Amino acid sequence: MVFHIITLFPEIFNSYLNESILGRAIKNKKIKIKFYNPRDFVTSSQKQNLHGVKKPYLRVDDKPYGGGPGMILQAKPIIKAIEKALRQARDKQKVKVIWLSPSGEQLDNIYAEKIKKKYKDIIIICGRYEGIDERVRKIFKAESVSVGPFILTGGELPAMIIIDTIARRIPGILGKNESIEENREASSKVYTRPEILKYKGKNYRVPKVLLSGNHKKIEEWRKRQK
Repeated sequence: MVFHIITLFPEIFNSYLNESILGRAIKNKKIKIKFYNPRDFVTSSQKQNLHGVKKPYLRVDDKPYGGGPGMILQAKPIIKAIEKALRQARDKQKVKVIWLSPSGEQLDNIYAEKIKKKYKDIIIICGRYEGIDERVRKIFKAESVSVGPFILTGGELPAMIIIDTIARRIPGILGKNESIEENREASSKVYTRPEILKYKGKNYRVPKVLLSGNHKKIEEWRKRQK
């Protein structure tokens, strides 16, 4: 699967994607991440010289129509970035364009599984500032997706959450299918060695049922902990 990320700040992704499970998945070519910076698609008519600086400023934002605070990302640089991503998609019939929005469809395991099964290329559009010109979403019929009922300063963190949620479901990335929590009886309460943890004069013990070796009782215990 290929994730195409439209973002003004691709460097934000480096530390998260280059480490641990996702880092290995990229190295082993289980997934691929491609970045498209809208600034790279600014036309000469949009370039400006600011404050006497000779180097042209690659402007991608402008004031909102109707007034209001902040700036809006312009449509054209985003459109050109998405077009390039679409050209690089392997199967044009299996591309999903995701528009990050707090009011969008809630990301969950069911949604992630659906995306994993149906699509090979995922284009994720990361907003910044006061948002992106709404016409971009309409042009590409992008699906609005939310990672939670809150506002963030940009779409990069939600994009990483989406990549992680979908990628971990791809065979071979977690090693075993049973490693996917929703495929087994998992509990939010987990324990490991030592059996007795001593802290400030008090003993904290592992529940006896987990030491019993009785898998049926352990599964029943885990169901009750959810």
